[in-house]
Parts: sequence; structure tokens; C-alpha cells
Amino acid sequence: MKKILAFLGPVGTYSYEAASRCLLTLENTQEWTLQALPTIPHILTAVAEGSVDAGLVPGENSIEGTVNITLDMLAHELSLYIQGETVLNINHCLFSHSQDLGEIHTVLSHPQALAQCRRFLQQKLPQARCLPANSTAEAVQNLASMGPGTAAIASRDTHRFYNVPILVPDIGDYPCNQTRFLLVGRTPCPHSDTKKTSLVLALEKDRPGGLYEVLGEFARENINLTKIESRPAKKELGNYIFFIDCEAGHDHPGLQEVLRNLEKKTALLKNLGSYCSIV
Repeated sequence: MKKILAFLGPVGTYSYEAASRCLLTLENTQEWTLQALPTIPHILTAVAEGSVDAGLVPGENSIEGTVNITLDMLAHELSLYIQGETVLNINHCLFSHSQDLGEIHTVLSHPQALAQCRRFLQQKLPQARCLPANSTAEAVQNLASMGPGTAAIASRDTHRFYNVPILVPDIGDYPCNQTRFLLVGRTPCPHSDTKKTSLVLALEKDRPGGLYEVLGEFARENINLTKIESRPAKKELGNYIFFIDCEAGHDHPGLQEVLRNLEKKTALLKNLGSYCSIV
């Protein structure tokens, strides 16, 4: 029986494109197959429950920032590990059976895609209402049942899978749009050459200099931070946790020292995994 890598479906999403690339890098590639699931929570839960072997989920976009549901579930709900990451260039196109922008009254897409095309929608389709879909490819699929005057935002590659014309190419607000996808599994990354580690932590109490002391642990070991972000701790207003990405694999000489010291200074410390780029 083949191992399963789950992605945000259906076929034709950016996640499908990233998962297809990722599949080629996995050990014993021929032993793996792809499976589409409808939402990010479905993917992460399926990995945690063991109904799939790994999942690929969006973690961060260069325009809209963190995909909150991904990080929140990894921090609060599940015991999973990041095993790798891959970055995909995002190129949004407008799909429609209509031939004129003036005919379009409804635009569907994933909320992230709608947000990344905000200026185009305001300037070119001010009359259209925007409706969220679970994925960009699902939005294109839905056009068949919605009749004339509808459009969807999805990747150029989606055209290969669905018989819907591209009405306007390259509609994103920013040309350098990229999404970082995370490969997650139930065990730590098996490779020895990891380059990055992701952590979740919470301070023992809110006091001046608390976060400064935490960050100083990385500076003392000459470990560069590539990301630090606060998110609500799901308790009360003003209570936050911090997500930190650092350029240090599990075998970095100073990382274990940092982790030992952080355990003494934090109320929560969760290692989401050490990993490297998979493509």
C-alpha cells in the first residue's frame, strides 16, 4: 500500500502544484501518492490521526503573512512536526466563461487569493461581490454550476484541469508573490542536514525585558532569526504566544543550549521541528 501525502484540493490548487514538486523529493518516491482534502484542518487532523502519512499546508504568504489556522493548530491542538518547507511563486489569473469584465457580478476564490488581488478587484470589478471558497481550484470548479456572470481567481496551471478560459492573466497586486508550504508529519524530520527550526513559546509573565531576554539566547549562540510573530494564546486579551523560526538545525552546536535556557524562562516551549528546504 502506498503512503499518502495530503494537500489542499482539489487538483489544480497551488497546494497541488507544491505537493507534486514535493512528491519528487521524498525518499522512495514511487511508494507515495497524493490525496486531496478540502481544508487545512482536514489535512492536519488526518496526519495526526494517521489516515494519511504526511500533509502539505500553506504556512505563510509574502503579501498576506501567516496562514493563521496552520500555526494555531500546530501550536494548540496537535502534536505534529514540520519535516520540510518549499516556496512557490504565486501567479493569480481570472477565470470565467464570460468574455467581458462588465458582465461579471460574482468572483469566487480562497480568501487569501481574494486579498492578494484586492486592487484589481476594486479597480476592474467594483460591481462584483467576492465570495470565499475552500480553495482556488474549487472556485473554478464551482463556475460550472453558477451560470454566466461569475468568475474565479486561481493559478494559471488550473487551466490544465478545468475547461474554463482565462479571462485576465496576472491580476495579483504584487509581482513578487510567494507562499511558503510546510510538510508536516507525526515524527521529526528524518534527515540529518536540517537547516531551520520552528518554535512556539510563551513568557512566564508579561514584564519589561521578558521577550528581550528570550531573544538574547539566540544572539549569544549567533543564531539568526528569520521570523518572530505573536499570536493570541486563546486565553484572554493581552495573552500571547510567540512563533520563532531560526537558522539552526537540530545539530547546531548552540541550539540545544538555547532550548535548555528557554525552558527556564518560558511557561510554554514547543519545538515544531527542525527541517530544510525540500526543493
